[in-house]
Amino acid sequence: MVTLFPAAATGQEIGELLARMRQMEERINALEEEVRSLKSQPAPQAPAAITTPTPSGSLPYYGGASALSKIFNPDMSVIGTFLGSAGSGAVGAIPALQMTETEVALQAIVDPYARADFFLSFGERGAGLEEGYLTFPALPGGLQLRAGKMRAAFGKVNLMHLDSLPWADRPLATQNLLGGDEGISDAGVSVSRILPAPGKIFLEATGQVFRGEVEDLFVPWRRGDVAAVGHVRGYRDLTESTNLELGASYARGPSPEGPSLLNRLYGVDATLRWKPLRRSIYRSFLGRSELVWARTGLPEREAKAFGYYVSGEYQFARRWRAGGRFDRSDQMAFPFLRDTGASLLLTYRPSEFSPLRGQLRRTRFGGGVTANEFLIQLQFSLGVHGAHPF
Repeated sequence: MVTLFPAAATGQEIGELLARMRQMEERINALEEEVRSLKSQPAPQAPAAITTPTPSGSLPYYGGASALSKIFNPDMSVIGTFLGSAGSGAVGAIPALQMTETEVALQAIVDPYARADFFLSFGERGAGLEEGYLTFPALPGGLQLRAGKMRAAFGKVNLMHLDSLPWADRPLATQNLLGGDEGISDAGVSVSRILPAPGKIFLEATGQVFRGEVEDLFVPWRRGDVAAVGHVRGYRDLTESTNLELGASYARGPSPEGPSLLNRLYGVDATLRWKPLRRSIYRSFLGRSELVWARTGLPEREAKAFGYYVSGEYQFARRWRAGGRFDRSDQMAFPFLRDTGASLLLTYRPSEFSPLRGQLRRTRFGGGVTANEFLIQLQFSLGVHGAHPF
């Protein structure tokens, strides 16, 4: 008994081992059959490039490596502004049809400490640099530094590009007292800082120094004849749907009348916005006003000029807005001549990329000439365009 029991146990183990080997052999045969089946199938082809049909063939669209190659490219956009006009009696009348401006924007983060923005303006008669500056947003002391060619922070309209204006033209106060359609725009340095304020008030101060060369406003007779601009603005939410912004501005620079004379500008601006959260895409209102006082240095005396505008725009449907504007401004060169204007506007926005605007304006110039005009403006935007200042 003692010798037979181990033999029986050994035979049982051998039988189990043989059964497992047969199972493994069956699995190996099954895997070999699957491999032979896969090898007999045709090799898969690489995915073809996505193509978009065109009249002359197809244009390939590549992803992957091509997309990675654009990672260092700036955000680029092109905004075109086309203007048509009808009417008579205007002083310096604009053409019946014109491509007013084509703006090319290049914007990108340079490194963790700086951002660059360039805005190139192309017109029918030439091209130029509208703005091009480098911004350092996080300097010690909560300061933000900007250097390059830029629009001065005087009021609200002077900061706006053509595509962000709620009208087809600029107010008379801007044209007469702030350097014409181009406004105060020059090479310089800007420093701004958010100031502590009580309650829920946002308060910001900006100081700027420019080369001092603005058409019909500042002329640098010497290297040290720079222009200075200061602006303080405060913002507060009145309700969940309404907010108010107030600002005060000051500018001074060398007068075109002589090297020892100065031109000074003082301004205040106010902006009221209403945009109900629950109906924001259907209803809104934007009211804006600016007042500008100018003190112009003349060889024999100091001339005084004043100008202002008041405007409002109401959104009454998802894609429709209606508004109006009233202007009054003395002329810088001839303060005794005063221009007065009024406009009615209707804007249709099928999208944010192609607004269509009609403007009926009546202007009575200081010389006694009255102009009645109808302007129609079409804008179209391509690419990624950075947000405008709020």
